[in-house]
Amino acid sequence: MTDQRKRSLLQLAALAAAASALVACGKKDEPAPTAAAPAASAATEASAPAPAKAEPLKIGFVYVGPVGDGGWSFAHDNARKAIEKEFGDKISTTFVENVPEGADTERVVRDLVGQGYKMVFGTSFGFMEPMLKVAADNPDVKFEHATGFKTADNLRTYDSRTYEGAYMAGVIAGAMTKSGTLGVVGSVPIPEVVRNIDSFTLGAQLSNPKIKTRVVWVNDWHNPPKETEAATSLINGGADVLFQNTDSPAVLKTAESMGKRAFGWDSDMTAYGPKAHLGSAIINWTPYYTKAVGDALDGKWATGQSWWGVKEGAIDLVSLAADVPEAAKAKLDEVRNGLKAGTYHIWKGPLFDNNGKEVLAADQVADDKFLSGVNFYVKGVEGKVPGADKK
Repeated sequence: MTDQRKRSLLQLAALAAAASALVACGKKDEPAPTAAAPAASAATEASAPAPAKAEPLKIGFVYVGPVGDGGWSFAHDNARKAIEKEFGDKISTTFVENVPEGADTERVVRDLVGQGYKMVFGTSFGFMEPMLKVAADNPDVKFEHATGFKTADNLRTYDSRTYEGAYMAGVIAGAMTKSGTLGVVGSVPIPEVVRNIDSFTLGAQLSNPKIKTRVVWVNDWHNPPKETEAATSLINGGADVLFQNTDSPAVLKTAESMGKRAFGWDSDMTAYGPKAHLGSAIINWTPYYTKAVGDALDGKWATGQSWWGVKEGAIDLVSLAADVPEAAKAKLDEVRNGLKAGTYHIWKGPLFDNNGKEVLAADQVADDKFLSGVNFYVKGVEGKVPGADKK
């Protein structure tokens, strides 16, 4: 082989090696395949934490009596259960029962706040001052007080027009009494209760103008032995139809055992005395509790006062006895429909107290301020309101 041929072969080999080196260098500098990018993105998304779930609104209820009283506290607790179903995991509720009015109220409410409850419902008139005190110390908590009249920036009041239920019960009582004497077991002599006694009597007079009503006070909201004793006293005194503003079914049970008639109060009490039962004046707290909790969840809650009745679906007379005359049922329907429409006024003049003093002039309709301060018996109710002379 000549030297020229050798040199040509060596040059070709060198060029081939250089080309191979360049190709190798080109592969080394190429970017990563674009297909790998989505895989990396998916991995990143998979490892990202899920959004934090909102904590439920913790709501506490404070009851003056036992939830099994069949009346007042039972009605509140039924509404508590209803809002649990309505709002699901947006809320968490608890209740404390048998809470005495006064220092114990403050202790219980403070304990609920300390446990992180941001909304507290107090369901008795005597809870008012303790709740105001706790509310002042906890501006970030929303407080709701049943039957009270004092408010604060973070405390509002709510009530039901129980006097409408009392009046409707009176319409039936006036038609059913044979003795012409009705009996009422009163709890505590505050305007709310006096107003109910008067309204019951006015309703009865719609059916029988000669009706007389006798009252025995037990000075307690829930005290079955005292309620039984009072009911027995009224029956022995000539009353054949009983009404109550107490929380247990003791009055209805007593009427059943003594062969007389009576009404349930706050809840449907038919089962406690089916033979004696004429009807139950019930409170449905669910509409208000649904609105109150909805306001809180939506950031619309504000202080104020609410007083709901038949018109709002909060009050009714239910489970009428089979022997109630059709005429009485028709009158009851007329009253109920008028209250629902806002065209029927229970407290309308001329109206007199049981001393003959005119308290409402002819055609004058009582406003809420008047109704909130009732401390007298209307004509037809015997005796006088305890402590009325001191007010």
